[in-house]
Amino acid sequence: MILLGSLINGGAIVAGGLIGMLIGKLLPERLRNSLIAVLSLITIGIAVPGLLKSSNALIPIISMVVGTLIGELLDIDAAVNKLGEALQRRFSGSSVTEGFVTGSLVFAVGALAVMGPLESGLQHQHSLLISKAAIDGVASVVFASTLGLGVALSGVTVFVVEGSIALLASLVAPYLGEMVINEITFVGSLLIMGISLNLLGATKLRILNMVPAILLPIFLCQFI
Repeated sequence: MILLGSLINGGAIVAGGLIGMLIGKLLPERLRNSLIAVLSLITIGIAVPGLLKSSNALIPIISMVVGTLIGELLDIDAAVNKLGEALQRRFSGSSVTEGFVTGSLVFAVGALAVMGPLESGLQHQHSLLISKAAIDGVASVVFASTLGLGVALSGVTVFVVEGSIALLASLVAPYLGEMVINEITFVGSLLIMGISLNLLGATKLRILNMVPAILLPIFLCQFI
């Protein structure tokens, strides 16, 4: 089922949001941070097999360099942050809407929110989205403890966004070939490693500015 991973991810956010409304304030911050750290380590473990997929080192190197250049020139990271700030100012008067906007931006935007549904659509596997669901579920508990019901409702946005990417990927999968899919997986796994390191506080990488690299193997595999 192509949408299974997206459904699990969206459901985890809904469940985490509802739990956060009930007991989120009872969880000490130290415990919340420890749980997120553990889940980040697990995500690294899930990403590692993808780093064995590439058969042509030149493709991921060019993809990462050129993709990051494109992302930095467009400054995707800053654009998303400005959008988030604008939406927060616009809806600051409604706690439900603020929680919904915050959750949607946090959970539906990022490399893992792209690479996860791509894995679902291209390979019919859901390990990345299941891992993301675990992290998002814990994070939604934390957010909902202060922002309320809107965080849980953002799970619907996540399902729609990720489900759409997965369905689109499934439509183009027959035209890509195993080599292209393997190179996309390798590049995506690198970005997922970066996300995990950011969550652990080891780095402050602008992962959103690297996201264009995921698409470049589609073109590079035709010439290299």
